Amino acid sequence: MPTPIPLPTNPDDTLSNLEAFIRLVRILRMQCPWDMKQTHASISHLLVEEAYETVDAIEKTDDEELSKELGDILLHVVMHSVMAEQRGAFTLQDVIKKEFNKLVNRHPHIFADEVAEDESVVLQNWERLKMKEGRTSVLDGVPKSLPAALRAQRVQEKAANVGFDWHDRRDVWGKVDEELEELRVELDEQNHDAAKREFGDVLFALVNAARHEGIIAEDALHGTTNTFMSRFQYIERRAIETGRDLRDMDLAEMDEFWNEAKQHGL
Repeated sequence: MPTPIPLPTNPDDTLSNLEAFIRLVRILRMQCPWDMKQTHASISHLLVEEAYETVDAIEKTDDEELSKELGDILLHVVMHSVMAEQRGAFTLQDVIKKEFNKLVNRHPHIFADEVAEDESVVLQNWERLKMKEGRTSVLDGVPKSLPAALRAQRVQEKAANVGFDWHDRRDVWGKVDEELEELRVELDEQNHDAAKREFGDVLFALVNAARHEGIIAEDALHGTTNTFMSRFQYIERRAIETGRDLRDMDLAEMDEFWNEAKQHGL
């Protein structure tokens, strides 16, 4: 006998739909062999994947896809909450209450008497309030699993919010030049370990420079990688069209197709 599908009492009411959704997840956790087997750890990588798919939808400005991906993220929020509820840790209601209170507490310029004239003051207050919540460092809370360029930018932003930052962009770019020179020295001396450290310093300085120029380094690198892929795949297509094998072509020949790709706007 099939299990009845939980339906919202009012299909036009957000809360009613959310309640039906939670009941649905609870049923899956009790009856579906796959869902019953999962743990917080076993599906954690899927949450990361869904977050990236959501970002892809945003970059494509695809609202239909974005709504679907946000639904997948909602599923993970509810699934993790139901798992925690089943082991007596916390409930979705606890999650919502904590987030509600946190947002209220971190916006005293709206819900209390503090004044924040611009975004920078809001960010500074945000970091100050986090420290009052028990953190021992302003850098606490930056996940180690973030992509490297994004993690570097978040660390730099948090340090900047408490005043540890250059104010003149010339100093920022001067640091890039300084790190590049140090890298060249270690490369010339063939000191691999030191060169690796200096290469990291160059990347960190470039991320900082991008931040000062209003550029998100992670997005910029993704864009360049996507462009490279499009142009290289054009080379592959042209090689097939001309009956050639990439492995038998020299760089100059492939570069001709690369320039063709640029001319086609790729």
